Formats: sequence, C-alpha cells, structure tokens
Amino acid sequence: MNIFITIAGIASESGGPSRSVPSLAHHLSTHSDINVSLLALSSTTSVSPVAEGKDYAINYFPIGWSRPGRLRALFRMRNHLVRKVEEHAGSSIIHDQGVWMMNNHLAVGVGRKTKTPVIVSLRGMLEPWAMNHKALKKKIAWNLYLKNDLDSVDLIHATSQQEADNFRDLGLQKPVVILPNGVDLPQWRERSPSKDGKKTILFLSRVHPKKGLLNLVSAWQQAIVAGWKIIIAGPDEGGHKQEVMAAINAAGLRDSFEFVGSIDDDAKWKWYFNADLFVLPTFSENFGIVIAEALACGLPVITTTGTPWQELETHNCGWWVDIGVEPLAEALRSAVALSDDERHEMGQRGRKLVADCYSWSKIASDMSCAYSWVLGNGPKPDFIQHS
Repeated sequence: MNIFITIAGIASESGGPSRSVPSLAHHLSTHSDINVSLLALSSTTSVSPVAEGKDYAINYFPIGWSRPGRLRALFRMRNHLVRKVEEHAGSSIIHDQGVWMMNNHLAVGVGRKTKTPVIVSLRGMLEPWAMNHKALKKKIAWNLYLKNDLDSVDLIHATSQQEADNFRDLGLQKPVVILPNGVDLPQWRERSPSKDGKKTILFLSRVHPKKGLLNLVSAWQQAIVAGWKIIIAGPDEGGHKQEVMAAINAAGLRDSFEFVGSIDDDAKWKWYFNADLFVLPTFSENFGIVIAEALACGLPVITTTGTPWQELETHNCGWWVDIGVEPLAEALRSAVALSDDERHEMGQRGRKLVADCYSWSKIASDMSCAYSWVLGNGPKPDFIQHS
C-alpha cells in the first residue's frame, strides 16, 4: 500500500495535528507492506520535532507570505500528488487531514480525478464550536464545496465517538473509522518540586479563546487556593494572551499565574513530569492530545465535556466537568484538596489507561486494517461504522 498523507502544515505552533499526524506516519511506516509519504505546506516557522528524522518521505511545499506564493505551493502540492498516485495506481490512498482549507479541497479533487480512494481525518474541524466560529464564512464554504467533497470520499476518520456523532448530525452518511490519537509512553521521571515551594497546575496548549482560559481565571478566583500556581505554556494566538493577562490582573491573581510561552517537544515532558495537576478548560476538542500526554506522565487531569474524555471519570484518573466557571472551580477545589498520595494514585491509573488503550503501535495497526478495507484487500474492521 502507498499512503499519501496530506496536511496544511506541521509547524510546531500548529497544535495537536503537527505532532499526531507525523507520529501516525512514523508508526505506519514500521509496517513492511506500507509506504508512507507526507505532503505538507510549510512556511518559515519551525517544523514539529516529531516529523524530523523519521523513516518515511516528507515533501514540503513552501508557501512564502504572499497570496500568489501560497497558490503556487498549493498547485505544486496538487501536481506532485497527482503524479505519485498515478505512479502507484491501484495501491494508493490519499489520507487528508482536516477540512475547510484549499489544500483539503484539492486533495479530494485529486482523488476524484485519479480515481484514488480518499480518507479524511476531521481533526475537530466539524465540531459545533468550530462550526460556529466564523460561521457565515463556513456556511458559504459548506454549501459551495465542502459537503460535496465529504460526500465523495471513501472513509471519514474521527478520533472519538463524539466526533463521529457530530459528523452524522450534519446529515452525512459516509462510513466512519473511529481511532484515537496515540501517545508513546514516556519513561517515568520523578517530580522535582518548584523553587518557590508551590504546587503547580499545568495548562499546555495554544493560548486561544477556544481553550477556556478566561473561565480558568474566574474559576481559580472562586476556588481560593493557597500554595498553588498555574503555569500556562503554549503559543499566543491572535493576541489572546493579553486578554487573559488583563483578566488575571483584574482578579488580583498575578502571583498565581505564570506564562512560559511556547515550549519545544523535549522541554514539554519536563513540564508535565514536574506538575501536580493538568487542566484543559476547553470549549471543544475532537480528542485533546495534551490530555493523553498528561495522563501518560501520571498527572490527574481536569477537563470539560467539550472533550471526549469521559474515561477520566470511569477510570478515576481525573475530572470531566461541564463547561463553565462553577463546575471548573469545584473540580479545582476537589483536586487540590487531595493528598499527594491520592493524586499520585489517580495519575498512575491514568498512565495505565494510556498504556492499555492509546499506544501508537495499536492505532497504526488498526489504521492499516482500515486502509486494506478501503482498497478491497481486507474485511471491514469492527471499528468502522456505517450510518
């Protein structure tokens, strides 16, 4: 099989897919019957370290900063994809990442032109919160081309049942493969106490309105917890950091929050292992790879029902609460009231959950079975749902 994975970009600032997609490509490439090529638009920003030095082909198409430069890159990417799938006709699959963008539309078009099967990974872009963000623009795109594109593909990839259900709610009937993102379980490290003696709650994600940081500030003000601080790690997007800082200052919580900016992939694990608790008060996530990473590092997690992580409750390794200030404040109070030993036990249950259910090797093996089915070379896996 020849798998061509297409994506808008794998810059380290791009969020979860910049890590999860190269990781999937790497683990697929360990299968002797799969040849993987990743095609990505690129700018001058840094490439995700996960994508460096792996045993699969990566083709970058620089976009520059002008609209003509972006269009040239898009069509170079399209033409390269056409050549490659025609070279391997009958054994190729285009696995496109995301929707809405022109590169997604072109990838589906290549599939139609060359009669190559297409799989689309939704990557959270059809979740209700995402659909309501810039809603008019998306309604136009939906009616103009996106609904037809999704009706024409061979398989949809969702990372959770929640994402699959939201896809169905849009009236689309294509088969859906439900496979989560994975995590390579990191080697255990003992925690190092912070220099100021405070326990730490880690937020690691983009500083973006969707992530619920304003709710976190209000919830922390209500929780009134001494001896703890909140570390906010991640790139600022659209100037939202200033809005969050203004809320922190207005609440008189300047000493309770610390911004550390973007952190690289190696440093990320140090922050996880040195924290006592992880929080992601998001409005919407199709998966939330940082939740899986935090659990893999033995951190209890607080997140919202905007994510598909009900397992936090069923495995007693965190709190899965309604979106809003009050539920978040209550979860924070409950979490910090536990003893260190109790939080450690919760964290170990979370680490076991990741080891048992979210290993990349299993997910890549399951995705390989889905590819074989799409090509007509294997039975339909149980994790593929029809409408």
